[in-house]
Amino acid sequence: MEYSEVLRRRRMVRHFSDRPVAADAVERVLASALRAPSGGFSQGWAFLALSEPEDRRAFWETVPNAVAQAPELTPAPIVIVPLSHEKSYTDRYSQPDKTGDFTGFSVPYWHIDAGMASLLMLLTAVDEGLDALFFTIGVFEIPGFLDRFGIPVDYTPIGAIAVGYRATDLPPQVGRIAERRLGTDKVVHRGRWGTHWPAR
Repeated sequence: MEYSEVLRRRRMVRHFSDRPVAADAVERVLASALRAPSGGFSQGWAFLALSEPEDRRAFWETVPNAVAQAPELTPAPIVIVPLSHEKSYTDRYSQPDKTGDFTGFSVPYWHIDAGMASLLMLLTAVDEGLDALFFTIGVFEIPGFLDRFGIPVDYTPIGAIAVGYRATDLPPQVGRIAERRLGTDKVVHRGRWGTHWPAR
């Protein structure tokens, strides 16, 4: 699929069928995350991939808020949880080639980079003819989630990604997305804040 078509088709799909996803497609989605950039090439991320029914069932049990908000997610045959790891960055930037006048991070790049990896997985899912949704894990749900899957406490889930095929009986989309989508004439500031060019 052409890249421009992947971008055009990318949507957050909240209603899934239980139609199986080919294992090789799942592997390509997961492998794409490793092509994301990371500060200092720290690669402070990990990904919990849940494809077995009992593993997915355990996941949904640990995130009751997500289930309550969108029960239509639970049939998705794949759930991927991207996790960020701050220590990978502090360790990397303590190395001799990174010391210099380093005094800390202006923003938490471990979360940003895990987010970039997540976006690559979302785009790759589209390229594979699949649908996906990135959704949050409640702060109060994180301890139980980490414990349930034996994840070290210094890893932070930044959310979760459901992957599969959209349900055939999707409800109408709420609102008019095309009308609500902000254009470059609203969000791109040219040369100075508040200076916009018309959308092209």
